[in-house]
Amino acid sequence: MVWRGVPDAGVPATDRFEWFSEMLAASLAPMTVSSDSTADFEAEVAVLELGPVQLSRFVYSPLRTHRSAALVRRADPEQYHLGWVRAGRMEVDQGGNASGPVTGDMVLMDTSRPQRAVAYGAGDGSGRTEALVLQVPRAALPLRGPRVDRMVARRIPAGAGMGAILARFLAALHTKGPECRPGDQERLGALALELTASCLAERLGVLADEPPEARPLALRERIDAFIDHNLGDPELTPRMIAEHHHLSLRSLYALFEGEEVSVAGRVRLRRLERCRDDLASPALRAQAVRAIAARWGFTDGSVFSRAFREVYGMSPSEHRRAAEHADAAGPAQRSALASGVPQGPPGSAVSSPSALLSRPCPVRSGAR
Repeated sequence: MVWRGVPDAGVPATDRFEWFSEMLAASLAPMTVSSDSTADFEAEVAVLELGPVQLSRFVYSPLRTHRSAALVRRADPEQYHLGWVRAGRMEVDQGGNASGPVTGDMVLMDTSRPQRAVAYGAGDGSGRTEALVLQVPRAALPLRGPRVDRMVARRIPAGAGMGAILARFLAALHTKGPECRPGDQERLGALALELTASCLAERLGVLADEPPEARPLALRERIDAFIDHNLGDPELTPRMIAEHHHLSLRSLYALFEGEEVSVAGRVRLRRLERCRDDLASPALRAQAVRAIAARWGFTDGSVFSRAFREVYGMSPSEHRRAAEHADAAGPAQRSALASGVPQGPPGSAVSSPSALLSRPCPVRSGAR
């Protein structure tokens, strides 16, 4: 599973605007596109197919789009498009709603209705806009259509609640999705669909309408986010996690039953990952190993050292020395170290990380 797409560098400058207009129509839906920068237009398009849904990445110069009623009648893929504006600004008018400037947040669009949109860069507006667009078939979204239709052209915050969890998942798909096995695409698409349903349900204030199968997934994602934000707290235990989410310990364990790593195990592994990264950071070389361990919730230095060696096959100090050697050796060695497969200096015996970190696909609903 890889990104499909052509960067604008592969298209002559005089043809880029026309090329991008055609790509928008083919990737999303037929629309009229205009721009004041057609002579020096810049654009990139990439598509990641994920079973029931599709994730597209667009980077482009300022433009305006119009999907008229006639174009809707001519061709309608019957999809919702959830656009996450990661750079620049976008404004959408549809269904009597006006989003206003959207930057850093998300906005929902419906291919079955006429729509107008304008996109422009930050600052003076001349820069490029970057957007990730999740294309969801209307029929696949397990929420009642009339309720979802109320959300078109409305800003959906990407920094809080289910919006933040969905954005985090889309960001992981963007960076790690192509590394996953082809067989994972259906599962990842289903996860994206369920998280989108949960996000829209939260915004609509009708969580009772959320599909039952999406609720455990949404709760696991909330718990994962809570764990990430509290790794430095030595009191972060399964009991604390359960109490914060109003669950019994038994319910918490049942929620993660079938996952490769237990709740306590995922806390431990994520703390070790943060320690591994900090130990390899040149900016933190002066900090003691014990201080770094304490920052990420390890209160006992000997326990930390044993856990680190068990997962990475070397002591924290050996990993730091390997990082220093990698910095001097070049990009290949640094890449191997950052990937969780640290390599020591020539002649050193360093084993591979444990199988707990050797996952074929980095994008997961529960474990990382």
